[in-house]
Amino acid sequence: MTGTSDEDERWIRRCLELAEEAAAQGEVPVGAVVVRDGEVLGEGHNLCETRGDATQHAELVALRAAFSNVGEGRLPGAVLYCTLEPCFMCAGAALHARVGRIVYGARDPKFGACGSLAELPSDTRLNHRCPVDGGVLADEVAALLRGFFRELRGQRPDPGPRG
Repeated sequence: MTGTSDEDERWIRRCLELAEEAAAQGEVPVGAVVVRDGEVLGEGHNLCETRGDATQHAELVALRAAFSNVGEGRLPGAVLYCTLEPCFMCAGAALHARVGRIVYGARDPKFGACGSLAELPSDTRLNHRCPVDGGVLADEVAALLRGFFRELRGQRPDPGPRG
């Protein structure tokens, strides 16, 4: 981890806005933004439930939008910002896209591939690596996720007595 800046905080705040949009749609509240030279190339939030597709993570939605906007399949020099530590799928996609850096808010101890379960972006066996900075506004991100899941559990029908 290399250290974060006010600019990182700015973009994670935008990711939080996108995550809140996801939550309002019944999606797990994760948002992502791809930025290069201060310009947003793509952004998105989780759409897994909406599209019935487990690959519609916020990071992939944002990367696809960036590819479309720049007309290229690689994003050298871009930064992928996301509220939650990218999973193996999303970290792998970022590496294939040749992003220059990944910045996230809260760690994901169950699926995180950027420090929690693995450190995919720095794995020397890969032909592309990039620095990762985590923990930007982590408390705010974690609170949003906890609140979403608390509310979700509260909306489930009562399963009745357990025998």
